[in-house]
Amino acid sequence: MGCSGCSTGRGCSTASTGLPGGCKNNGSCGAGGCNKLNVFDWLANMELPSGQPICDIVEIRFKNSRKGFYRNVNNLQLNVGDVIAVEATGGHDIGVISISGELVRLQMKKRNIKADSEEIKKVYRKAKQGDIEKWQEAQGLEQATMYRARTCAVKLNLQMKISDVEYQGDRTKAIFYYTAEDRVDFRDLIKVLADEFKVRIEMRQIGARQEAGRLGAIGSCGRELCCSTWLTDFRSVSTSAARYQQLSLNPLKLAGQCGKLKCCLNFELDSYMDALQDFPEVNNVKLETEKGRAFHQKTDIFRRTMFFSYTHEPDNFIPLPVDRVKEIMEMNKNSVKPEDLLIKVVSTRIIEKNPDYENVVGQDSLTRFDKSKKPKSKNKKRNGPPNPNKQAAGVNPNPNATKQVTNPNQNKPNPNKPNPNNPSKTNNNRPRPNNNRPRPNNNTNAKPPQNLEIKNPE
Repeated sequence: MGCSGCSTGRGCSTASTGLPGGCKNNGSCGAGGCNKLNVFDWLANMELPSGQPICDIVEIRFKNSRKGFYRNVNNLQLNVGDVIAVEATGGHDIGVISISGELVRLQMKKRNIKADSEEIKKVYRKAKQGDIEKWQEAQGLEQATMYRARTCAVKLNLQMKISDVEYQGDRTKAIFYYTAEDRVDFRDLIKVLADEFKVRIEMRQIGARQEAGRLGAIGSCGRELCCSTWLTDFRSVSTSAARYQQLSLNPLKLAGQCGKLKCCLNFELDSYMDALQDFPEVNNVKLETEKGRAFHQKTDIFRRTMFFSYTHEPDNFIPLPVDRVKEIMEMNKNSVKPEDLLIKVVSTRIIEKNPDYENVVGQDSLTRFDKSKKPKSKNKKRNGPPNPNKQAAGVNPNPNATKQVTNPNQNKPNPNKPNPNNPSKTNNNRPRPNNNRPRPNNNTNAKPPQNLEIKNPE
């Protein structure tokens, strides 16, 4: 399809601008050029060995995918993108150089064309301004000529479709490309077209794939058609290519823009054929088991998995590896039926063994050297000084105790009574403190009990 700047697909004149091959984008075409079947010259920066002659043949591109090889007999300085006039039947034609240099030899070898062949025509000269203007006028007449030719073919009841028209560069000849299913007698059509357009008429029949390649389109993959960008070898595509790749035989999905099977079905066919060599033939074979008979449903080629189902459970797909299918088929040949399609797997419990080494370094914790901070006890100082305020009021400092207050003179020693523990000492000594005196509580926030019973001394 080329770029949006040129609808003819031939390429535009660069004689006035001096820019390389391009179009209305002035040589900066984002698609690599406004022509189809572009070729990257990867030998452009390589020098020839000493004494090796330079190839004097160039490849010329015309409208759409038509190309030809021409010999530079005048030793002109030709570069890729130059518009030149070449030899044609009964005149000259205008084209654009697509390849020059040593890459032309490889292209000729690919197309089985010998360098000394007499079919290779000559390069006349670089196109002049008058040649380019006349060539552009011929391009402008191609669309209207095609519509007029279709009308003439319908009036003559010819079963053919004229898909494209190409004028020669000197505007003395027109080539009509058509497609037809059967042989067509177009002798009357040639007379009508010659009288209508006053040029020599040439009719060329092409196939549906060549037609799609000349017109160009966008495929279902979202990219430009392969036949209009790089594909030149149109091979026949059969439905067996779709069967080998496990594709559904849906003609709406498998057909391309030309109405034929897509050419891309042949691209990966060899890989599928190599992968299927190790698979058993199970199309008409059924696996016999004690659980029942199983038949083949589908195959995942690259995962090497085949799906089977029992006849009494057709909705249950059982995946089997290829080796297991071969094993069951071999057992059935020996009149042996396995218990089930799947392999019985005995579950084993794995016991993890603890390591037999000890941590001799002692790196148990990162905080092993930190000092532990113990919380301070609130009742650490139990024998503190008594609270005189609470003792004067006769309130028990310990709120948990409910001891009654007695006569303070009850336990007071009698000086006239002897001491039975130490008779040598008199009772005139200083009396000992009362050990039954309640101890003070250090908890200053403690509240005294509300219901405290006080008795008067006797």
